Amino acid sequence: MSEPRRSIATVCLSGTLEDKLAAAAAAGFDGVEIFENDLIASAASPAEIGARCRDLGLSVDLYQPFRDFEAVPPARLRDNLRRAERKFDVMEQLGADLVLVCSTVSPDAVDDDELAAEQLRALAERAEARGMRVAYEALAWGRFVNTYEHSWRIVRRADHPALGLCLDSFHVLSRDGDPSLIRTIPGEKLFFLQLADAPKLDMDVLQWSRHHRLFPGQGSFDLKTFAGNVLEAGYTGPLSLEVFNDVFRQADPKPAAVDAMRSLRLLEEQLGIPVAEPAPELDGYAFTELVADPATAARLAEGLAALGFTETGEHRSKPVRRWEQGGARVLINATASTSDIAEIGALAVESSDPLRSARRAEAMSSPILPRERGPQEAGLASVAAPDGTGVFFCDTDAPDGWLSDFRDTGTPGRGLDITGIDHVSLTQPFDHFDEAALFCRSVLGLEPEAITEYAAPFGMVRNRGMVDATCSVRIALNGTLVRRGEWAPAVRDPQHIAFTCTDVIAAAEHLRESGAPVLPIPDNYYDDLDARFDLRPELLETLRRCSVLYDRDAGGEFLHLFTELFGSRVFLELVQRVDDYAGYGVVNAPVRMAAHRRQRMTASGR
Repeated sequence: MSEPRRSIATVCLSGTLEDKLAAAAAAGFDGVEIFENDLIASAASPAEIGARCRDLGLSVDLYQPFRDFEAVPPARLRDNLRRAERKFDVMEQLGADLVLVCSTVSPDAVDDDELAAEQLRALAERAEARGMRVAYEALAWGRFVNTYEHSWRIVRRADHPALGLCLDSFHVLSRDGDPSLIRTIPGEKLFFLQLADAPKLDMDVLQWSRHHRLFPGQGSFDLKTFAGNVLEAGYTGPLSLEVFNDVFRQADPKPAAVDAMRSLRLLEEQLGIPVAEPAPELDGYAFTELVADPATAARLAEGLAALGFTETGEHRSKPVRRWEQGGARVLINATASTSDIAEIGALAVESSDPLRSARRAEAMSSPILPRERGPQEAGLASVAAPDGTGVFFCDTDAPDGWLSDFRDTGTPGRGLDITGIDHVSLTQPFDHFDEAALFCRSVLGLEPEAITEYAAPFGMVRNRGMVDATCSVRIALNGTLVRRGEWAPAVRDPQHIAFTCTDVIAAAEHLRESGAPVLPIPDNYYDDLDARFDLRPELLETLRRCSVLYDRDAGGEFLHLFTELFGSRVFLELVQRVDDYAGYGVVNAPVRMAAHRRQRMTASGR
């Protein structure tokens, strides 16, 4: 199957109509749906907008929406037909030949399919006379017509070649509609396809639609099955996005349009349309890089040494040092100019084919970043995640791999039986949370886990794990649901690396005796732990004494401890998964957040 044309509704993006068109073209879209409100607010005439679209290489695939047309009294019909002629004039100037008519919500309309078909046929006759067509769409909240099956019955009864259907995934799937029946509709009567994902929410469908739609791959809808049925029925038009979302409509339109394009390519791949090379298998983390100012870098080095890491390498041309223990590697890059700062600057995944990973990233709208490198240094390919974190694709065992960029200075430590990196946790601004998940899914081939939410000291926090098929690469995304004030929370946008440890309790006992910077956990937590779980008294006392936290799920147990902060946002974690525990201990996150805030407040003398 060849690549389809890709279109996007201007309502998906922020800015003026001119901003939206430029962003859509830059992201590689073939066409746009022009939303009427965007045109009305523009100072450019429809003819000028049409010319601008042509200059940008965009077709105007749809003009929308035309509301409350059908099943109305004669006087209202005359008004509606006059209104339609004026819209046809606009479309003619735009260069558009398809108009979207939404099923009516008008109080003047009546529940009469025959009358609706008759009046839609009259509209189609006028459209045909102008060389145009009408796509009828069932709104999920339509007064009488709110399913695609019902809208098809009306279109079939009208029986006019210029009248067909617009199918919108939100309107079908939000009502738990059965998309399999779409295959029974003749392909030539499927005039347009609109795609939107959404989270599963129990709320009024109109509010759900207006504020919470998402790009494909960001929500819970089965768009693969829905779109697959439409294509199987014989639809040959563009795949078009129509997403109403409060965040997207306030965000920079250029990256939002790139994210939209990435979502369509991911969906096409799921439909069997070859748009990118398959994601190569991953096999854990090659390294994680921490960027810090020199003083904080020194504290990080002390902290890693306390956890049993040893310095094993010095970069040949940069102030970067490699620390190792077991299979875990951390790079400390002392180039940050701001004091008291440390952050995860990059993470590197082991790829079975790094070059193929890079080609896939570019096909998924994530261009390879330019990178300065010295003579004989490895040519590592990297891309930028939405939050700016670099993502490298590596083959550590390759003769000319990234390890060759370092002069060896020691051998890996084995102090606490750390065996590797369990996961990396990255805090996302709330308006980039879904974008980050889509990036992990489309570029890295990770699959999303269920979203969890918990009440933390500074508001509700969302958490979502992204994992590969073997759980060798885990990225935990988290973020607050709204922006927080400048006063809080003393630890802004925390990040951390979680190391896999074979025996967290033994490690904790060693760290306690050595005076390592383990984050102290209050007694209240352990009193509650005693109430929630029937733990052995001696185990509970050991957990309390060593500041080890505990969780349990249907698959097993989870023991973990945290270090104090290094700088203002980065800390480290040791984790032990017992049996098939699958989570991240998020139930304990509010306790950790409050403890880190106490550390910061105490350090600042507040």
